[in-house]
Amino acid sequence: MEYIGFSNYISIFQDSTFWLSFRNNILVVLASIFGQIPIGLALAILLNRKLKGAKFFRTIGFLPVVISTVVISITWRMIYNSEQGMLNNLLESVNLGFLAQNWLGNPDYAIYAILVTIIWQFVGLYFIIFLSALQTVPEELLEAAELDGANEWQKIFHITIPSIKNVILVAVILCISGSLKTFDLIYVMTSGGPAHSTEVMATYMYSATFEGLSYGYGSAISVLILIFSLILILITTKVLNAKKD
Repeated sequence: MEYIGFSNYISIFQDSTFWLSFRNNILVVLASIFGQIPIGLALAILLNRKLKGAKFFRTIGFLPVVISTVVISITWRMIYNSEQGMLNNLLESVNLGFLAQNWLGNPDYAIYAILVTIIWQFVGLYFIIFLSALQTVPEELLEAAELDGANEWQKIFHITIPSIKNVILVAVILCISGSLKTFDLIYVMTSGGPAHSTEVMATYMYSATFEGLSYGYGSAISVLILIFSLILILITTKVLNAKKD
């Protein structure tokens, strides 16, 4: 064995594939925060009311969270199939066949196709979290606001959302930490391809460690994943706490 100091980290920062995987990870984080959180919150607000069949829709909304990631990956890979996939067939059926693509085989579209799957998979988790939080908002506040002439949008933005700000902060932190360790779904759907276009730091770490047998290099990538996660969580906490103050 030979001590090499920070050589692995220097190599990583000069590695274009690592920076591509880092960019893809940032896209996953942004898609999760601005996709999963707003959609989950909107669904929670909608289904927090006394609607017919609300319990059924709550169950359906949470279902993707409890389904195996491998099953989800294979299902969406079939949906995106360029020849027999449901998405391209749907586009053909509504005379939009010119939009049909090889969704997972085209480096320009593959990462965005996966982002849609990631958002769909975890919306239900945040939907349930927000639904539980909404049930703790005092009815007296909402009734008082209604008596003062507040409409539904005003009650949502001035009472409901401020009342569950701490829960939203926790959800954002969960979103960031979960996004930066995304691995299994991408590995099953594309294995980081084509041409590393869907590579994220976790899949790149795995391929460097177990396929390239560069254990030190893979360990260095793991350390950077931890550091980037902590930095993003600290920044998010500071920003949201500043807005709360």
